[in-house]
Amino acid sequence: MIKRSIFRFSFTGMMVISLLLTAGSSVGAVENNKPRPPSMNARAASLIDVKSGRILYSHHGDVEMPVASLTKIMTAIVAIEHGKLDEMVSVSKNAYRKEGSSIYLELGEEMTLENMLYGLMLRSGNDAATAIAEHVGGSEEGFVHLMNEKVKMLGLKHTQFRNPHGLDAKGHYSSANDLAVITAYSLQNPVFKEIVKTPSKKAPNPNNPWDYKWDNKNKMLRLYEGADGVKTGYTKTARRCLVSSASRAGQQLAVVTLNDGDDWNDHAKLLDYGFAYYPLKEIIEEGQPVQNEFVTGSGFSYALASGEFERIQRKLFLKNARANDFGYRGQIIISLDGRQIGRVPIYEKGSFIPSPDPARGKPTSRFVIARGSLGNAFTAVIRSLFFVD
Repeated sequence: MIKRSIFRFSFTGMMVISLLLTAGSSVGAVENNKPRPPSMNARAASLIDVKSGRILYSHHGDVEMPVASLTKIMTAIVAIEHGKLDEMVSVSKNAYRKEGSSIYLELGEEMTLENMLYGLMLRSGNDAATAIAEHVGGSEEGFVHLMNEKVKMLGLKHTQFRNPHGLDAKGHYSSANDLAVITAYSLQNPVFKEIVKTPSKKAPNPNNPWDYKWDNKNKMLRLYEGADGVKTGYTKTARRCLVSSASRAGQQLAVVTLNDGDDWNDHAKLLDYGFAYYPLKEIIEEGQPVQNEFVTGSGFSYALASGEFERIQRKLFLKNARANDFGYRGQIIISLDGRQIGRVPIYEKGSFIPSPDPARGKPTSRFVIARGSLGNAFTAVIRSLFFVD
């Protein structure tokens, strides 16, 4: 449990308050006994904690490289966010018999977007990727525009997409670190998460009396305990590429390797390394009281090596209350060794607090009362409805 916070006040136009939650130790200290990562065969690799987004290991992580069908991770999440899973997707001439990996869709065949996403991610169907892109984006080019808009939204600097399937193309590239971020983002989505952890999937086949049956190409699902995603890839230029994920004790990690001839073993070693030396630690709880009159609107956890928790700093920034802020009063900034790693919003007790819809990233609402009375909660709702203070 986190000990109760002690605050110091200094009033300006905005009130800035230092939370004396740092458990001693020098903030700028450099840890000399960091664990040594395992040796790798990959030309580039990255290890990320999915919840916090912290890159735990990087080898040539920002080098721009061809990434083959790892492209389809972005294809899938963009389709999930912009499409409707129950809509029927039609197979065009452009999608029919697309070169490379295929789920052997017939010209004019129709399949739900949801089932086609399974064919995309389990069997790496380039025909499925093209059909999905044309359906969701209006055209392959329109969908690629959506993919690159998502790249900008995620703040990625070493990624550019030219197609939805990952076949080699000039100007189509990503990096191990960027793919790690894309994967961590995508795994927050429950639809994506369910698809990529599925070992095998059946879907209606209008062309034959038997169903489609797609077995997942990702052998990590069978080789590594707790594995739950995500995608294989290969072209002659990109060579063997792999993104895998696994969960253990409430923590999910993801590994990216590019051009790696021993990827299954390398992924197992990196996942073992991450779970052993960077456990996920809760730093702030959702609904945690702050100064008796406020409450945290969300929690915050971070993957930390030994000795790092003691170097965490938390600072509270409070603002003056306004009627249209719906109880929002500021935020706690969390830093490690002076570098910001996260932030948590602060609300008046009983506020009606927006939270993201995990399926689409859209805001929903919830109450966080945390020892405040139900009367305060009711007042907060009335205030938010009528914009009164």
